[in-house]
Amino acid sequence: MTKLSVVIPAYNESQNLNKRVLDQVVNYLDQIKLEYEVIIVDDGSTDETVELIKKSLAKQEQFKLIQNSHGGKAMAVMTGMQQAKGEVVLFTDMDQATPINQLEKFLPKFAEGFDIVIGSRSGRKGAPFIRKLSAWGFSILRHLILGLPFTDTQCGFKAFDQKAIQKIIPRIKGEWGVVHTHTGAVNAGFDVELLYLAKKYGFKIAEVGVEWNYVDTERVQVIKDAAAAVYDMFRIRINDLKGKY
Repeated sequence: MTKLSVVIPAYNESQNLNKRVLDQVVNYLDQIKLEYEVIIVDDGSTDETVELIKKSLAKQEQFKLIQNSHGGKAMAVMTGMQQAKGEVVLFTDMDQATPINQLEKFLPKFAEGFDIVIGSRSGRKGAPFIRKLSAWGFSILRHLILGLPFTDTQCGFKAFDQKAIQKIIPRIKGEWGVVHTHTGAVNAGFDVELLYLAKKYGFKIAEVGVEWNYVDTERVQVIKDAAAAVYDMFRIRINDLKGKY
């Protein structure tokens, strides 16, 4: 089995791809000398994303492109995770707001026996005040509604072993995949649902501080995303009470 799989969801990423973000990923993974694969899942992009990815991957045998219809970030991530062959499966954002080199903080945790390792951003340097305020409110509601103890559930840099993936993803996949607009869908509640079930099923979870740089993106629409996330928190609680998990 491959040691490491890196899953990268993509939706209209031509700007990031033109910054050669995939070169950063390749250079780092080659440097650490682990057997790896990178799975990029396109979420029905409408710009040049697919063409740019294919051009970038022409000489990269370890890379694989999956093309989904537009169903949001959650479905793209789960598609990649379920096809990943790595003992450890990391998902990370194309913009590399959390750089791929932060993986060096994660791998020792799996060696220590953790099943899941999640990134935690400290202070969110550079983010607009409204995003910081939203994150603060979200953390309070997350604790009150779901009792999750984590400092940061929303960092797009998380890694799972195969046991956790095979137990959790089939239970939640049916909740995601419908997008009612033509813009990106960040699906903030997806990360919460992953961690809620991970905690419920007794997986060992480590939260590790990671570097994070603010990257402006139209996909993050604070009010709409916050409302959707609150809805999802209540949905998760109700699903659990009904025994769906």
